[in-house]
Amino acid sequence: MDEGGGLKHVMVMVGLQCIYAGIAIFSKEAFLQGMKPPIFVAYRQVITALIIVPPALYNRRRNSLSLCLGWKISGLTFAAAFLGIAVNQNAYFEGLNLSSATVATAMVNLLPVLIFVMATALGLEKFNFRSMRSMAKVLGTVVCVGGAVSMALIKGPELLQSKGEYMQTRTLLQGLQIQNWLLGCLILFGGCCCWSSWLMLQVPISANCPDDLYTTAWTCFFGMLQSAALALVLEREWEVWRINTVLEYGACLFAGVGAAFAFFGQAWCVSRRGPVFTAMFNPLNTVLAIIFAYIFLHEALSVGSLLGAGAVIVGLYIVLWGKAKDQKDTKHEQEEVPAGISTCDDIPIQSNNDHQVLADGSPKKTTEKNPAMHLQEPLLSLHRHNTSNPEEP
Repeated sequence: MDEGGGLKHVMVMVGLQCIYAGIAIFSKEAFLQGMKPPIFVAYRQVITALIIVPPALYNRRRNSLSLCLGWKISGLTFAAAFLGIAVNQNAYFEGLNLSSATVATAMVNLLPVLIFVMATALGLEKFNFRSMRSMAKVLGTVVCVGGAVSMALIKGPELLQSKGEYMQTRTLLQGLQIQNWLLGCLILFGGCCCWSSWLMLQVPISANCPDDLYTTAWTCFFGMLQSAALALVLEREWEVWRINTVLEYGACLFAGVGAAFAFFGQAWCVSRRGPVFTAMFNPLNTVLAIIFAYIFLHEALSVGSLLGAGAVIVGLYIVLWGKAKDQKDTKHEQEEVPAGISTCDDIPIQSNNDHQVLADGSPKKTTEKNPAMHLQEPLLSLHRHNTSNPEEP
């Protein structure tokens, strides 16, 4: 690959991380002004669906593939939308509201670890105690979980403090949230578990319906309806649906458009560089969130949050190293298989941005009805904000 092409991919991924961090900061500020997280999620999903669904319908007209959403896949897509959008996004933004942008963005780095744990528990992940890469994934899991626990339980002294009248006012506004810090962390963790389950569901969905843009559109549509219904259940006063400030308008618009842009941007990068490349940029979101939160929200940074976020990032890279070794070995095995013999690794994998790729990073499609249970790629396709999700947002 030429240098210019590689630079474009890096620039796109850095831009996406800036968008993710911006969504966290904008939404946090909107919540501080009184906007309710369920209302924010509902408006955000409407905007995202309006951007993603039309291209999918247009593509469907030009595509000769037959309709692949039967009752089974429709049910899986509906369940995926409920877990990955309605529940996950409400949990993410409620946790962000109760804790901080730093903690919320750092928690998303737990996704590869949670996928690894789920896949291993279900017998879908290869594990060998004598293998260095398997032990690396276990070590990374322990480090990540330890970092998440330290963020929730240990605050410690503040390293960065904002002073002045503005900070005193902000402290009064956040007074009630300080005691809910632990609750916010638990909600964020629960949201990550839902997101991981959503990613696991992409395997059977992709295997039965190769049109990833089409299934993404349906996921967004279902998620929009579910988010609106959930908001109506959680917030029964019509007054809370009113958007009162320009910042609230801007936060909803930025989050909706940013989520849609993330789908197309990350799908492009994954198809050309593979999911490992995109996952390596995840921690940049946390770093940018720390900087933006300190500058724009005057959010203090505690020792516990910093150490916990650092541990989660280190654990993430350890797990990714182990998975990169898996991917390399998988490629070698595929090269050794005689032509015409298919392997279980030729299974389409859905990233958190609903982009379907093979284990070797190519955009090949398949309609395999019995997806093999070697989740090599989902562990790596974990970018924190999917189009129907996210971000990360």
